[in-house]
Amino acid sequence: MDFEIRTDRTKPQGRKKLAREREAYSRLMQQGVGNGEACRIVGIDVRTGRKWRNGRHAYGNRKALAPINTAAAPCGPSRYLGEEDRIHIADRLREKATIRAIAAELGRSPSTVSREIRRNRHPGSGAYRPHAAQARADARRPRPKPGKISQSPELRGFIQHHLDKKWSPEQICQALRAQFPERPEMHVVHETVYQALYVQGRGELRRELASALRTGRARRVPHRHAATRRPRFAHPMVMISERPAEAEDRALPGHWEGDLIIGKDGASAIGTLVERATRYVMLLHLPNGRTAEQVRDALVETVQTLPAHLVRSLTWDQGAEMAAHGSFTLATHVPVYFCDPASPWQRGSNENTNGLLRQYFPKGTDLSAHTQEHLAAVAAELNGRPRKTLGWQTPAERLHKLLAA
Repeated sequence: MDFEIRTDRTKPQGRKKLAREREAYSRLMQQGVGNGEACRIVGIDVRTGRKWRNGRHAYGNRKALAPINTAAAPCGPSRYLGEEDRIHIADRLREKATIRAIAAELGRSPSTVSREIRRNRHPGSGAYRPHAAQARADARRPRPKPGKISQSPELRGFIQHHLDKKWSPEQICQALRAQFPERPEMHVVHETVYQALYVQGRGELRRELASALRTGRARRVPHRHAATRRPRFAHPMVMISERPAEAEDRALPGHWEGDLIIGKDGASAIGTLVERATRYVMLLHLPNGRTAEQVRDALVETVQTLPAHLVRSLTWDQGAEMAAHGSFTLATHVPVYFCDPASPWQRGSNENTNGLLRQYFPKGTDLSAHTQEHLAAVAAELNGRPRKTLGWQTPAERLHKLLAA
Protein backbone atom coordinates (compact mmCIF):
# COMPACT_ATOMS: atom_id res chain seq x y z
CA MET A 1 0.00 0.00 0.00
CA ASP A 2 1.25 3.50 -0.79
CA PHE A 3 -0.47 5.15 2.17
CA GLU A 4 0.06 5.04 5.90
CA ILE A 5 -2.41 3.78 8.46
CA ARG A 6 -3.45 6.65 10.70
CA THR A 7 -3.09 5.47 14.28
CA ASP A 8 -3.50 8.77 16.14
CA ARG A 9 -7.24 9.56 16.07
CA THR A 10 -7.27 11.88 19.09
CA LYS A 11 -6.66 15.10 17.13
CA PRO A 12 -9.47 16.33 14.88
CA GLN A 13 -8.25 16.66 11.31
CA GLY A 14 -11.18 18.40 9.68
CA ARG A 15 -12.79 17.64 6.34
CA LYS A 16 -9.92 18.63 4.03
CA LYS A 17 -7.24 16.65 5.86
CA LEU A 18 -9.09 13.37 5.20
CA ALA A 19 -8.67 13.63 1.42
CA ARG A 20 -5.87 11.05 1.38
CA GLU A 21 -7.85 8.66 3.58
CA ARG A 22 -10.91 9.02 1.34
CA GLU A 23 -8.83 8.25 -1.73
CA ALA A 24 -7.28 5.19 -0.06
CA TYR A 25 -10.70 4.03 1.13
CA SER A 26 -12.03 4.36 -2.44
CA ARG A 27 -9.22 2.19 -3.82
CA LEU A 28 -9.85 -0.48 -1.21
CA MET A 29 -13.56 -0.55 -1.99
CA GLN A 30 -12.79 -0.92 -5.71
CA GLN A 31 -10.62 -3.92 -4.82
CA GLY A 32 -13.60 -5.60 -3.12
CA VAL A 33 -12.55 -4.98 0.49
CA GLY A 34 -15.46 -4.72 2.91
CA ASN A 35 -16.34 -1.46 4.66
CA GLY A 36 -15.24 -2.53 8.13
CA GLU A 37 -11.87 -3.84 6.99
CA ALA A 38 -11.25 -0.82 4.74
CA CYS A 39 -11.99 1.54 7.63
CA ARG A 40 -9.62 -0.36 9.90
CA ILE A 41 -6.80 -0.22 7.34
CA VAL A 42 -7.25 3.48 6.56
CA GLY A 43 -7.86 4.45 10.20
CA ILE A 44 -11.35 5.96 10.07
CA ASP A 45 -14.61 5.25 11.83
CA VAL A 46 -16.97 2.77 10.13
CA ARG A 47 -19.69 5.43 10.04
CA THR A 48 -17.38 7.73 8.09
CA GLY A 49 -16.73 4.90 5.65
CA ARG A 50 -20.44 4.30 5.13
CA LYS A 51 -20.97 8.03 4.54
CA TRP A 52 -18.21 8.06 1.91
CA ARG A 53 -19.50 4.89 0.25
CA ASN A 54 -23.20 5.84 0.17
CA GLY A 55 -23.05 9.63 -0.02
CA ARG A 56 -25.06 12.11 2.04
CA HIS A 57 -28.02 14.42 1.46
CA ALA A 58 -27.62 18.15 1.97
CA TYR A 59 -29.37 19.49 5.06
CA GLY A 60 -28.98 22.62 7.14
CA ASN A 61 -25.61 24.22 6.47
CA ARG A 62 -24.03 20.94 5.38
CA LYS A 63 -23.37 20.26 1.73
CA ALA A 64 -24.31 17.07 -0.06
CA LEU A 65 -21.55 14.46 -0.32
CA ALA A 66 -21.37 12.37 -3.47
CA PRO A 67 -20.76 8.63 -3.08
CA ILE A 68 -17.36 7.28 -4.05
CA ASN A 69 -16.98 5.67 -7.47
CA THR A 70 -17.07 1.88 -7.15
CA ALA A 71 -17.90 1.17 -10.81
CA ALA A 72 -14.34 -0.01 -11.44
CA ALA A 73 -14.59 -2.77 -8.87
CA PRO A 74 -13.16 -6.04 -10.20
CA CYS A 75 -15.29 -9.14 -10.66
CA GLY A 76 -13.32 -11.31 -8.22
CA PRO A 77 -14.55 -12.59 -4.88
CA SER A 78 -16.48 -9.39 -4.16
CA ARG A 79 -19.56 -9.07 -2.03
CA TYR A 80 -21.50 -8.21 -5.19
CA LEU A 81 -22.00 -10.21 -8.37
CA GLY A 82 -19.93 -8.95 -11.29
CA GLU A 83 -20.42 -9.05 -15.02
CA GLU A 84 -18.45 -12.30 -15.38
CA ASP A 85 -20.68 -13.90 -12.74
CA ARG A 86 -23.78 -12.82 -14.65
CA ILE A 87 -22.41 -14.18 -17.94
CA HIS A 88 -21.77 -17.50 -16.21
CA ILE A 89 -25.33 -17.54 -14.82
CA ALA A 90 -26.80 -16.84 -18.27
CA ASP A 91 -24.69 -19.57 -19.92
CA ARG A 92 -25.63 -22.18 -17.32
CA LEU A 93 -29.32 -21.23 -17.47
CA ARG A 94 -29.29 -21.95 -21.21
CA GLU A 95 -27.81 -25.36 -20.36
CA LYS A 96 -30.75 -26.01 -17.97
CA ALA A 97 -28.50 -26.12 -14.89
CA THR A 98 -30.17 -25.85 -11.46
CA ILE A 99 -29.90 -22.81 -9.24
CA ARG A 100 -27.99 -24.80 -6.62
CA ALA A 101 -25.48 -26.05 -9.19
CA ILE A 102 -24.85 -22.52 -10.47
CA ALA A 103 -24.45 -21.20 -6.92
CA ALA A 104 -21.94 -23.94 -6.06
CA GLU A 105 -19.88 -23.12 -9.16
CA LEU A 106 -19.79 -19.42 -8.25
CA GLY A 107 -19.21 -20.05 -4.55
CA ARG A 108 -22.42 -18.19 -3.69
CA SER A 109 -25.58 -18.91 -1.78
CA PRO A 110 -28.46 -20.36 -3.88
CA SER A 111 -30.64 -17.50 -2.64
CA THR A 112 -28.15 -14.98 -4.10
CA VAL A 113 -28.41 -16.53 -7.56
CA SER A 114 -32.18 -16.93 -7.33
CA ARG A 115 -32.63 -13.30 -6.26
CA GLU A 116 -30.29 -12.10 -9.05
CA ILE A 117 -32.34 -13.88 -11.71
CA ARG A 118 -35.65 -12.66 -10.29
CA ARG A 119 -34.59 -9.01 -10.00
CA ASN A 120 -32.59 -8.55 -13.19
CA ARG A 121 -34.35 -10.65 -15.82
CA HIS A 122 -36.17 -8.95 -18.70
CA PRO A 123 -39.50 -7.58 -17.39
CA GLY A 124 -41.38 -8.65 -20.52
CA SER A 125 -39.98 -11.94 -21.75
CA GLY A 126 -38.49 -13.08 -18.45
CA ALA A 127 -35.21 -14.00 -20.18
CA TYR A 128 -31.98 -13.44 -18.26
CA ARG A 129 -29.50 -11.37 -20.29
CA PRO A 130 -26.20 -10.77 -18.48
CA HIS A 131 -25.22 -7.34 -19.88
CA ALA A 132 -28.71 -5.92 -19.37
CA ALA A 133 -28.73 -7.44 -15.86
CA GLN A 134 -25.40 -5.73 -15.12
CA ALA A 135 -26.79 -2.40 -16.32
CA ARG A 136 -29.86 -2.76 -14.07
CA ALA A 137 -27.68 -3.62 -11.07
CA ASP A 138 -25.37 -0.63 -11.72
CA ALA A 139 -28.37 1.68 -11.97
CA ARG A 140 -29.71 0.53 -8.61
CA ARG A 141 -26.43 0.68 -6.76
CA PRO A 142 -25.61 4.44 -6.46
CA ARG A 143 -26.46 6.08 -3.14
CA PRO A 144 -28.22 8.07 -1.84
CA LYS A 145 -31.42 7.11 -3.64
CA PRO A 146 -34.46 9.40 -3.98
CA GLY A 147 -37.19 8.46 -1.55
CA LYS A 148 -40.18 6.58 -2.89
CA ILE A 149 -42.63 8.83 -1.07
CA SER A 150 -41.10 12.01 -2.46
CA GLN A 151 -41.45 10.75 -6.04
CA SER A 152 -45.19 10.05 -5.84
CA PRO A 153 -47.58 12.87 -4.88
CA GLU A 154 -50.42 10.33 -4.75
CA LEU A 155 -48.56 8.11 -2.29
CA ARG A 156 -47.46 11.05 -0.20
CA GLY A 157 -51.00 12.44 -0.04
CA PHE A 158 -52.45 9.06 0.98
CA ILE A 159 -49.96 8.71 3.83
CA GLN A 160 -50.39 12.29 5.03
CA HIS A 161 -54.18 11.96 5.00
CA HIS A 162 -54.14 8.83 7.14
CA LEU A 163 -51.51 10.18 9.53
CA ASP A 164 -53.87 13.11 10.10
CA LYS A 165 -56.51 10.50 11.04
CA LYS A 166 -54.11 9.10 13.70
CA TRP A 167 -53.40 5.88 11.79
CA SER A 168 -50.12 4.15 12.58
CA PRO A 169 -47.54 3.73 9.75
CA GLU A 170 -48.08 -0.04 9.78
CA GLN A 171 -51.85 0.38 9.39
CA ILE A 172 -51.28 2.79 6.50
CA CYS A 173 -48.96 0.36 4.71
CA GLN A 174 -51.49 -2.46 5.00
CA ALA A 175 -54.22 -0.16 3.67
CA LEU A 176 -52.04 0.73 0.67
CA ARG A 177 -51.62 -2.94 -0.24
CA ALA A 178 -55.34 -3.58 0.16
CA GLN A 179 -56.45 -0.52 -1.84
CA PHE A 180 -53.80 -0.77 -4.60
CA PRO A 181 -53.09 -4.51 -4.94
CA GLU A 182 -51.94 -4.24 -8.57
CA ARG A 183 -49.77 -1.14 -8.13
CA PRO A 184 -46.46 -1.99 -6.47
CA GLU A 185 -45.31 1.62 -6.78
CA MET A 186 -47.92 2.43 -4.09
CA HIS A 187 -46.56 -0.20 -1.68
CA VAL A 188 -44.13 0.77 1.08
CA VAL A 189 -43.12 -0.75 4.39
CA HIS A 190 -43.76 1.14 7.61
CA GLU A 191 -40.04 1.83 8.12
CA THR A 192 -40.15 3.95 4.93
CA VAL A 193 -42.86 6.11 6.52
CA TYR A 194 -40.85 6.49 9.73
CA GLN A 195 -37.78 7.47 7.71
CA ALA A 196 -39.78 10.08 5.81
CA LEU A 197 -40.90 11.58 9.13
CA TYR A 198 -37.71 11.37 11.15
CA VAL A 199 -34.69 11.52 8.84
CA GLN A 200 -33.38 15.05 8.37
CA GLY A 201 -33.13 16.41 4.86
CA ARG A 202 -35.71 14.13 3.26
CA GLY A 203 -38.67 16.48 3.47
CA GLU A 204 -40.98 13.79 2.13
CA LEU A 205 -43.68 14.27 4.78
CA ARG A 206 -44.60 17.32 6.81
CA ARG A 207 -42.62 17.36 10.04
CA GLU A 208 -45.70 18.30 12.08
CA LEU A 209 -47.22 14.93 11.11
CA ALA A 210 -44.84 13.27 13.58
CA SER A 211 -47.04 14.63 16.37
CA ALA A 212 -49.86 12.46 15.01
CA LEU A 213 -47.90 9.30 15.85
CA ARG A 214 -48.95 7.57 19.03
CA THR A 215 -45.58 8.28 20.63
CA GLY A 216 -45.86 12.00 19.80
CA ARG A 217 -42.10 12.08 19.11
CA ALA A 218 -40.65 14.45 16.54
CA ARG A 219 -37.42 12.48 16.40
CA ARG A 220 -36.42 8.85 16.75
CA VAL A 221 -35.07 7.64 20.09
CA PRO A 222 -31.81 5.70 19.60
CA HIS A 223 -31.58 2.23 21.11
CA ARG A 224 -28.48 1.27 23.02
CA HIS A 225 -26.56 -1.82 21.99
CA ALA A 226 -26.34 -4.61 24.55
CA ALA A 227 -22.60 -4.07 24.91
CA THR A 228 -23.07 -0.38 25.85
CA ARG A 229 -26.17 -0.79 28.02
CA ARG A 230 -25.82 0.78 31.44
CA PRO A 231 -26.07 -1.51 34.50
CA ARG A 232 -29.50 -1.74 36.12
CA PHE A 233 -28.20 -0.64 39.53
CA ALA A 234 -25.05 1.07 40.76
CA HIS A 235 -24.29 -1.97 42.95
CA PRO A 236 -23.94 -5.10 40.77
CA MET A 237 -26.81 -7.59 40.89
CA VAL A 238 -26.33 -11.24 41.86
CA MET A 239 -28.63 -13.31 39.67
CA ILE A 240 -30.88 -16.13 40.83
CA SER A 241 -28.69 -18.67 39.02
CA GLU A 242 -26.11 -18.11 41.77
CA ARG A 243 -28.57 -18.68 44.62
CA PRO A 244 -27.65 -21.70 46.79
CA ALA A 245 -29.22 -25.00 45.82
CA GLU A 246 -30.69 -25.32 49.32
CA ALA A 247 -33.08 -22.47 48.47
CA GLU A 248 -34.35 -24.25 45.37
CA ASP A 249 -35.55 -27.46 47.05
CA ARG A 250 -37.19 -25.60 50.00
CA ALA A 251 -35.69 -28.08 52.45
CA LEU A 252 -33.99 -25.41 54.58
CA PRO A 253 -36.06 -22.46 55.88
CA GLY A 254 -34.90 -18.88 55.74
CA HIS A 255 -35.00 -18.15 52.01
CA TRP A 256 -37.54 -15.41 51.24
CA GLU A 257 -39.17 -14.04 48.10
CA GLY A 258 -40.21 -10.38 47.90
CA ASP A 259 -42.19 -7.98 45.74
CA LEU A 260 -44.52 -4.98 45.83
CA ILE A 261 -48.23 -4.80 45.13
CA ILE A 262 -49.03 -1.41 43.63
CA GLY A 263 -52.01 0.82 44.35
CA LYS A 264 -53.95 3.34 42.29
CA ASP A 265 -51.92 5.23 39.67
CA GLY A 266 -48.73 3.68 41.04
CA ALA A 267 -48.76 6.17 43.93
CA SER A 268 -48.85 3.67 46.81
CA ALA A 269 -47.58 0.19 47.53
CA ILE A 270 -47.33 -2.62 50.07
CA GLY A 271 -44.26 -4.83 50.31
CA THR A 272 -44.76 -8.59 50.49
CA LEU A 273 -42.35 -11.23 51.83
CA VAL A 274 -42.97 -14.99 51.61
CA GLU A 275 -40.75 -17.66 53.16
CA ARG A 276 -40.23 -20.45 50.62
CA ALA A 277 -40.32 -23.46 52.95
CA THR A 278 -43.24 -22.47 55.20
CA ARG A 279 -45.11 -19.98 52.93
CA TYR A 280 -45.14 -17.61 55.90
CA VAL A 281 -46.17 -14.08 54.86
CA MET A 282 -44.94 -10.72 56.16
CA LEU A 283 -46.15 -7.35 54.85
CA LEU A 284 -44.12 -4.13 54.65
CA HIS A 285 -45.84 -0.87 55.58
CA LEU A 286 -44.92 1.85 53.02
CA PRO A 287 -47.23 4.78 53.82
CA ASN A 288 -44.94 7.49 52.40
CA GLY A 289 -43.94 5.97 49.07
CA ARG A 290 -41.92 3.19 47.50
CA THR A 291 -38.53 4.69 46.75
CA ALA A 292 -35.46 2.48 47.04
CA GLU A 293 -34.53 4.01 50.40
CA GLN A 294 -38.05 3.60 51.84
CA VAL A 295 -38.26 -0.04 50.73
CA ARG A 296 -34.77 -0.73 52.10
CA ASP A 297 -35.60 0.76 55.52
CA ALA A 298 -38.85 -1.24 55.75
CA LEU A 299 -37.01 -4.44 54.79
CA VAL A 300 -34.27 -3.85 57.36
CA GLU A 301 -36.82 -3.19 60.09
CA THR A 302 -38.81 -6.33 59.22
CA VAL A 303 -35.83 -8.67 58.81
CA GLN A 304 -34.37 -7.64 62.17
CA THR A 305 -37.47 -8.99 63.94
CA LEU A 306 -36.59 -12.56 62.83
CA PRO A 307 -33.95 -14.96 64.14
CA ALA A 308 -30.80 -14.97 62.03
CA HIS A 309 -31.19 -18.65 61.04
CA LEU A 310 -34.59 -17.82 59.50
CA VAL A 311 -33.22 -15.14 57.15
CA ARG A 312 -30.67 -16.66 54.79
CA SER A 313 -31.47 -14.93 51.48
CA LEU A 314 -33.94 -12.68 49.68
CA THR A 315 -35.06 -13.08 46.06
CA TRP A 316 -36.60 -10.10 44.22
CA ASP A 317 -37.36 -9.02 40.67
CA GLN A 318 -35.40 -6.23 38.99
CA GLY A 319 -37.73 -3.43 40.09
CA ALA A 320 -36.24 0.00 40.77
CA GLU A 321 -37.35 -0.24 44.40
CA MET A 322 -34.38 -2.56 45.03
CA ALA A 323 -31.73 -0.11 43.87
CA ALA A 324 -30.45 0.08 47.47
CA HIS A 325 -29.99 -3.69 47.78
CA GLY A 326 -26.28 -3.25 48.50
CA SER A 327 -26.87 -1.17 51.65
CA PHE A 328 -29.63 -3.58 52.73
CA THR A 329 -27.15 -6.47 52.59
CA LEU A 330 -24.56 -4.44 54.53
CA ALA A 331 -27.10 -3.70 57.27
CA THR A 332 -28.55 -7.22 57.60
CA HIS A 333 -25.89 -9.57 56.10
CA VAL A 334 -28.71 -11.03 53.96
CA PRO A 335 -27.73 -11.55 50.29
CA VAL A 336 -30.21 -10.45 47.61
CA TYR A 337 -30.68 -12.51 44.42
CA PHE A 338 -32.43 -11.09 41.37
CA CYS A 339 -34.73 -12.92 38.98
CA ASP A 340 -34.24 -12.87 35.24
CA PRO A 341 -36.31 -10.25 33.35
CA ALA A 342 -39.94 -11.21 32.70
CA SER A 343 -39.64 -14.43 34.76
CA PRO A 344 -42.28 -14.22 37.53
CA TRP A 345 -42.28 -18.00 37.96
CA GLN A 346 -38.86 -17.69 39.60
CA ARG A 347 -40.73 -16.20 42.58
CA GLY A 348 -43.73 -18.50 42.35
CA SER A 349 -44.67 -18.49 46.05
CA ASN A 350 -44.60 -14.71 46.17
CA GLU A 351 -46.66 -14.32 42.97
CA ASN A 352 -49.29 -16.70 44.34
CA THR A 353 -49.43 -14.80 47.62
CA ASN A 354 -49.81 -11.47 45.82
CA GLY A 355 -52.88 -12.90 44.10
CA LEU A 356 -54.35 -13.88 47.47
CA LEU A 357 -53.63 -10.42 48.87
CA ARG A 358 -55.69 -8.78 46.16
CA GLN A 359 -58.76 -10.10 48.00
CA TYR A 360 -57.85 -7.63 50.74
CA PHE A 361 -56.18 -4.91 48.66
CA PRO A 362 -58.03 -4.64 45.31
CA LYS A 363 -56.33 -3.11 42.29
CA GLY A 364 -57.01 0.57 41.70
CA THR A 365 -57.27 1.45 45.40
CA ASP A 366 -55.09 3.65 47.60
CA LEU A 367 -52.88 1.25 49.57
CA SER A 368 -51.40 3.99 51.77
CA ALA A 369 -54.72 4.17 53.63
CA HIS A 370 -54.04 0.84 55.38
CA THR A 371 -52.37 0.98 58.77
CA GLN A 372 -49.56 -1.22 60.04
CA GLU A 373 -52.06 -2.94 62.34
CA HIS A 374 -54.36 -3.77 59.43
CA LEU A 375 -51.44 -5.22 57.45
CA ALA A 376 -50.48 -7.38 60.42
CA ALA A 377 -54.05 -8.63 60.72
CA VAL A 378 -54.20 -9.57 57.02
CA ALA A 379 -50.86 -11.38 57.25
CA ALA A 380 -52.03 -13.27 60.34
CA GLU A 381 -55.20 -14.35 58.52
CA LEU A 382 -53.20 -15.67 55.56
CA ASN A 383 -50.74 -17.41 57.87
CA GLY A 384 -53.66 -19.10 59.62
CA ARG A 385 -55.02 -20.73 56.44
CA PRO A 386 -54.18 -24.44 56.04
CA ARG A 387 -52.19 -25.17 52.89
CA LYS A 388 -52.36 -28.32 50.81
CA THR A 389 -48.68 -27.99 49.94
CA LEU A 390 -47.89 -28.07 53.71
CA GLY A 391 -49.95 -31.22 54.35
CA TRP A 392 -52.86 -29.01 55.42
CA GLN A 393 -50.81 -27.35 58.11
CA THR A 394 -50.84 -23.57 58.32
CA PRO A 395 -47.76 -21.44 57.65
CA ALA A 396 -47.90 -20.22 61.24
CA GLU A 397 -47.85 -23.79 62.58
CA ARG A 398 -44.94 -24.76 60.36
CA LEU A 399 -42.95 -21.67 61.38
CA HIS A 400 -43.73 -22.23 65.07
CA LYS A 401 -42.25 -25.74 64.85
CA LEU A 402 -39.09 -24.37 63.30
CA LEU A 403 -38.76 -21.70 66.01
CA ALA A 404 -39.32 -24.30 68.74
CA ALA A 405 -36.63 -26.52 67.25
